[in-house]
Amino acid sequence: MAGKHDDCGLLSRLFLSLGAASAMLAVILGAFGAHGLRGKLDPSLFNAFQTGVEYQMYHALALVMVGILFGQCPTAGWRLRWSGYLFTTGIILFSGSLYVLAVSGMRWLGMITPLGGVCFIGAWLLLLIYAMQSGKHCTD
Repeated sequence: MAGKHDDCGLLSRLFLSLGAASAMLAVILGAFGAHGLRGKLDPSLFNAFQTGVEYQMYHALALVMVGILFGQCPTAGWRLRWSGYLFTTGIILFSGSLYVLAVSGMRWLGMITPLGGVCFIGAWLLLLIYAMQSGKHCTD
């Protein structure tokens, strides 16, 4: 059982770290957008950039929550783990594609954005299932 506790501690630190780093980056990019891009980008591209920042922050906080949950429940299991992985992937695909689209103008990148949205939906679904079944899995 010690191995499971060690894995959960590692995953707790991983998701807390990814969430904190992603939230910090969202603040930096939000400030960059507000002070460096406003008025320099077409309004629709600027809005896309801001949407990327907003969604990155929301899901960075979700990653922090996943990290905290792992710390509270050493037997959290695969649903919580994959929720964290999908939040991370969603941030990269959704927000990342919007950032690159906004600064490059390559509108075809908008085709990648929905894949990130699907990752977010999957992550929230797994978190919901975990929450509904947490009493069965968290025995600490």
